[in-house]
Amino acid sequence: MDNESIQGSIPPEAIEFAGRMYNAAREGQKDVFEQALPAGLPANLTNEKGDTLLMLAAYHGHADLVKLLIQHGADPNRINDKGQSPLAGAVFKKEDAVIEALLEGGADPDHGTPSAQACLAMFKQEDKWGAKFAAAPGKGKAQKPASESDTLQL
Repeated sequence: MDNESIQGSIPPEAIEFAGRMYNAAREGQKDVFEQALPAGLPANLTNEKGDTLLMLAAYHGHADLVKLLIQHGADPNRINDKGQSPLAGAVFKKEDAVIEALLEGGADPDHGTPSAQACLAMFKQEDKWGAKFAAAPGKGKAQKPASESDTLQL
């Protein structure tokens, strides 16, 4: 089923709600997620570009929200439609606290295209993060991309 067919079968209210959740992730509104996640919001909610709530929070520098999402089951290794991981995005944006949170949460530095490990070289951050990436608990443990059946893509 293509994205247009899926959107046609989802009530407009659900699409609008998901949009609010994506914006809240970008803005780091942790309080919103402290209520929504226990109430049943899928931690791996994914937008039309394949970006999860975690990816959006990570890319915009919200380490506390990244931790919360991971605590509620968000996959730190879920890649978007471009093959990018949240960890690679955090390296690109030089979001140190987010990098730490993702590594603690099981992010695999070798996962994605380009991988976060490759981004270290591109952005000349090997001295800062090389040893931590080498010792990362999630190193080499990322699974293949999840099927669309376990996320709501809008």
